[in-house]
Amino acid sequence: MGGISPAELSESEESYVETIHSLIREHGYARVADIAETLNVKPPSVTSMLQKLDGQKFVNYTRYRGVILTPKGKSLAETLERRHQALKRFLIMIGVSENTADKDACEIEHKINHETVEKLAKFVDFVQSAPQTPPFLEHFKSYYKTGKRPKQCRVKVEKRKIN
Repeated sequence: MGGISPAELSESEESYVETIHSLIREHGYARVADIAETLNVKPPSVTSMLQKLDGQKFVNYTRYRGVILTPKGKSLAETLERRHQALKRFLIMIGVSENTADKDACEIEHKINHETVEKLAKFVDFVQSAPQTPPFLEHFKSYYKTGKRPKQCRVKVEKRKIN
């Protein structure tokens, strides 16, 4: 998935970078007040975090002027966005509602290992680009609804001898 490794920042720092990226994409700019409202924090907390992120070269912050992402910050934001989308797509694929999938992906994306989410994204891409829905997904949906494995998907269990 490339880009900056999210492991460089705390969950809170990642959330700020994502929020700034989202606000800039949505409005063309990100102001302290907008960031505070979005993250439900006080403006002085935003200012403090922006100063920290500025020191780490993820943003350029000038007091009373707003904030922009540096190329390093934009790369991180794009990496986090790809992680979020991969997780969300996977959760939707297994039957989670879009709203819940979005919320859960937001929580998971900050904790999941980079290698894991990269492989999950590849899996989702592979399954979604298949010429038809793979039978195992249909079998899973049936299993989830009924609690019973479809006939075509029954696992053979070998009887083991107890010594």
